[in-house]
Amino acid sequence: MTKKQLVSVVDDDRYFRESMRRLIKSLGYFAEAFASPAELLASPYLAETGCLIADINMPEMTGIELFRHLVEQESTIPTILVTAYPDDADQIRAANDGVLCYLRKPVDEQKLTECLRAALTRAEQA
Repeated sequence: MTKKQLVSVVDDDRYFRESMRRLIKSLGYFAEAFASPAELLASPYLAETGCLIADINMPEMTGIELFRHLVEQESTIPTILVTAYPDDADQIRAANDGVLCYLRKPVDEQKLTECLRAALTRAEQA
């Protein structure tokens, strides 16, 4: 695996996290799954992550908070946020903050594929 080709999935829902990891692998990408933002932040895989997929609603830190934390640490990983509870105001704020995609669960495979391509292209150019 070359640098920045890893897709890291962060979601507190084990079923969704693992099914998303399997889907990403079936699309031909490398993937790792994390149960919490803290788990990702402590992981050696963080530096290799070319795309982050994070759930918005997690107990200790939301996906938006994780994205902002990474930006503050000057780790600008192209990010896709996913949620079962979409909110137009959250979507607009996320886009204004620089989040690449905002997807509703269950995730549309075609939209996810488009977002992954855009994210990993952006990561390669960084």
